[in-house]
Amino acid sequence: MRDDVVVFLGPTLSETEARRHLDAIYLPPIGCGDVVRAVAQYAPSAIVLIDGVFAQFPAVRHQEILWAMARGVRMYGAASIGALRAAELAPQGMVGHGLIYRWYRRQPLADDADVTVPMAPVELGSSALGDALIDIRLSLRKAERAGVIEKWLRHDLESLARSLHFSERSFPKLFAAAENSRSPIDQLEALKAWLKAGVVNQKRTDAVNLLKYLDNQNINNLNESFPFEFELTESFANDMEYYNLLDTLLSKGA
Repeated sequence: MRDDVVVFLGPTLSETEARRHLDAIYLPPIGCGDVVRAVAQYAPSAIVLIDGVFAQFPAVRHQEILWAMARGVRMYGAASIGALRAAELAPQGMVGHGLIYRWYRRQPLADDADVTVPMAPVELGSSALGDALIDIRLSLRKAERAGVIEKWLRHDLESLARSLHFSERSFPKLFAAAENSRSPIDQLEALKAWLKAGVVNQKRTDAVNLLKYLDNQNINNLNESFPFEFELTESFANDMEYYNLLDTLLSKGA
């Protein structure tokens, strides 16, 4: 088991499947303060961000990622919040992986909600309760290339999917909206049948590929220096004090 690697995982991939690719320390979707807790509890060589909390709880702060990196912890990200934070912090040395990460690097103003899905509570496994817009869009484009739907319908369905709030976004809700907008029933039925085998789950693919990559890496031998000097800000200190982590933060040399 890689007890030097901590992975924050949720609806993108089940822990059971993830362990087939990288046997590491798995924790629920990351939120504010969790990087500091993980460094204090596990002293990892690397932390992997895949899924994170949102809406009801504060998301992981950029500052705590930089804090960990300044202490020599390599930070990786893919698929969901991991891809977002990696794209934002690539200049500081956070390592991103996968198509979604590269897309956010090229599209800095892209909406965070494109990778967001509603999920069950941690106690129930943090499973996905919907579909991410990025996966819906990639699936529709693949269906168009396969000749299942026409280009104009793909555009209409993408617009309908984007108009749905992320908490309500799923293929069933998209089809319901399309039927109400009088989209051609024959193409919609063909698309429904095609999706049973043709659906794209890019978030899962990116997460799996990152875990496989890390399984073959000796992270302890990388010894990378990061191109920044960490500065403890008042707002970050206040956040950590709220979560009873300020003493932990300061004890690690901040």
